[in-house]
Amino acid sequence: MRNMSVVTTFILTGLPHAPALDIPLFGIFLVIYVLTVVGNLLILLVITVDSHLHTPMYYFLANLSFIDMWFSTVTVPKMLMPLVSPGGRAISFHSCVAQLYSFHFLGSTECFLYTVMSYDRYLAISRPLRYASLMGGRACALLATATWLSGSLHSAVQTTLTFRLPYCGPSQIQHYFCDGPPILRLACADTSMNEMVIFVNIGVVASGCFLLIVLSYVSIVCSILKIRTSEGRCRAFQTCTSHCIVVLCFFVPCVFVYLRPGSKDAVDGIVAVFYTVLTPLLNPVVYTLRNKEVKKALFKVRSKSVFTE
Repeated sequence: MRNMSVVTTFILTGLPHAPALDIPLFGIFLVIYVLTVVGNLLILLVITVDSHLHTPMYYFLANLSFIDMWFSTVTVPKMLMPLVSPGGRAISFHSCVAQLYSFHFLGSTECFLYTVMSYDRYLAISRPLRYASLMGGRACALLATATWLSGSLHSAVQTTLTFRLPYCGPSQIQHYFCDGPPILRLACADTSMNEMVIFVNIGVVASGCFLLIVLSYVSIVCSILKIRTSEGRCRAFQTCTSHCIVVLCFFVPCVFVYLRPGSKDAVDGIVAVFYTVLTPLLNPVVYTLRNKEVKKALFKVRSKSVFTE
């Protein structure tokens, strides 16, 4: 990657707030972060240990938990540092590159994974007789690999476009982590082409994935309505509702931040909290509190650990 920058360190302004709120915000976000990591680790553990959860749906859920755990880790620790130490606002140029790449890599992979998960639910509910043959182990592995590779490629484009420009000051990023739009405002060159390409890139990925998800769920709802038993309909709706809640909490803030004109730093920073801090926590909350199979598996793991002791 070509680097013409004379800036070696960026300064993150952090979340807009009164100084008196430093400690309370630090405590709140630290608790959320710990719950996010522990919750997603628990899901990974349960899915790995319980053979009844070795199905395509839980295979993709395990991928989602792994992504959410690291997605939160990429941004939250750096957001916490300025709240307890004034020097925590500084981030080196190369660390900023790494953070931007990791953020978009995990974020876009999650976007693709939500699409795959909706396709999985579509096959399970609309094509139940062919589901086992269509969504075998090989197919699941190929789909998961495709999401990770696509996310990596998407992020590489974003990162290359952002940091190929010269940065010669100022060095203050109006955000709590390194993201494309606030960094581009610091470039010592015309960024109109970069902004257009990034807008189209994110727009195509987000809009395309969301459209496919909507189409999948329209077909799913039509299939659910054809189910004769009320118990079958309720179970299908419950499974899909969990997915829809997480999808909406991820896509709506992203569209608000990246695909609207007249972006404002303060507003973007606050909205970004939803998909960088809260959505990763929603995964374990939604998929455990609303899912009887996961709760049953968690109880089994807990019972075994107590019995062992």
